[in-house]
Amino acid sequence: MKRAPVVLGIESSCDETGAGLVREGRLLGHAVASSMDEHARFGGVVPEIAARAHVHAAAPVVRAALADAGLAMADIDAVAVTTGPGLSGALQVGVAAAKGLAYALGVPLYGVHHLAGHVAADTLEHGPLPDPCMVLIVSGGHTSLLLVRDLAHDPIVHLGDTLDDAAGECFDKVARVFGLPYPGGPAVDRAAREGDPRAVAFPRPLTTRPEHRHTFSFSGLKTAAARWAEEHRAAGRPLPVADGAASLQEAVADVLTRKAVAACAEHGVGTLVIVGGVAANSRVRALARERCAAAGVELRVPPLRLCTDNGAMIAAVGDLLVRAGAEPAPLDVTVDPSAPLEYAALHPVASGPYQLAGR
Repeated sequence: MKRAPVVLGIESSCDETGAGLVREGRLLGHAVASSMDEHARFGGVVPEIAARAHVHAAAPVVRAALADAGLAMADIDAVAVTTGPGLSGALQVGVAAAKGLAYALGVPLYGVHHLAGHVAADTLEHGPLPDPCMVLIVSGGHTSLLLVRDLAHDPIVHLGDTLDDAAGECFDKVARVFGLPYPGGPAVDRAAREGDPRAVAFPRPLTTRPEHRHTFSFSGLKTAAARWAEEHRAAGRPLPVADGAASLQEAVADVLTRKAVAACAEHGVGTLVIVGGVAANSRVRALARERCAAAGVELRVPPLRLCTDNGAMIAAVGDLLVRAGAEPAPLDVTVDPSAPLEYAALHPVASGPYQLAGR
């Protein structure tokens, strides 16, 4: 009997170089190398530094993922790679590596949308996604509320996106104002453990008008937190960082979970999936559990190791595409740093329109 195909996934959209191996929805092994420490002194990701780090990490990360899975290069049956969105130079490194591997091994190549990878990450822990399900993507660059059906075939419906700063971006920028280290999300989460979430009445953006029920905005919240810190410093008072962090975190978690659970009720969907880096936030997870339980909604959140960028999530999408019989990417597939999320497969080419799964 012929064995099921093994799919290698490669992720290089930002500051993590990831490789993962998936077969029939099961994670066999993965590895991640991060250049985060190199960016920390700048308070954010520097694209040129990220791209150079990917060049050095790509081959070792693939070898480490294979070793973790107990597999050899010859066991790979298909290669999937993030083709967008992300940092242009970083994406190009991953695509070049994936093309080289696919060509050398004589296996098909699949372009994958980075955000679809975050959605698929949950399948590696909890199995196939219910059809339909509500997905809340929350990360440093994206905050979106999506209605998802068959991830390999169907278009992804955007109910709402952020109008300005994403939730993770808000954490990063406010953390810097508070004097907390980069990355801001984990730093805010740690500081908040010692604080009072009711200490500061930070605003809950876009929660009063029906036409904004599915959209997000965190720029005003970021500004409110920055002004609060500035007022304390201008008055010569010590900044109660723990209280500020706890109150900020509570405001973000409140808005995210309130809108997501309400969208489930409005659309008659019984499962909410929260993915992306901010899904690792302890208060977001706790408040989501509380509100989903009260609303009779099943909550699915990937384990912490699969919330941030990784190659396993890209392999998971590739595995779904292979099993669905989707067309591989053309040989001239390139990158699209600002690609909208429409389908899981993303096959942009330099000289023509996108070749999207399902079209």
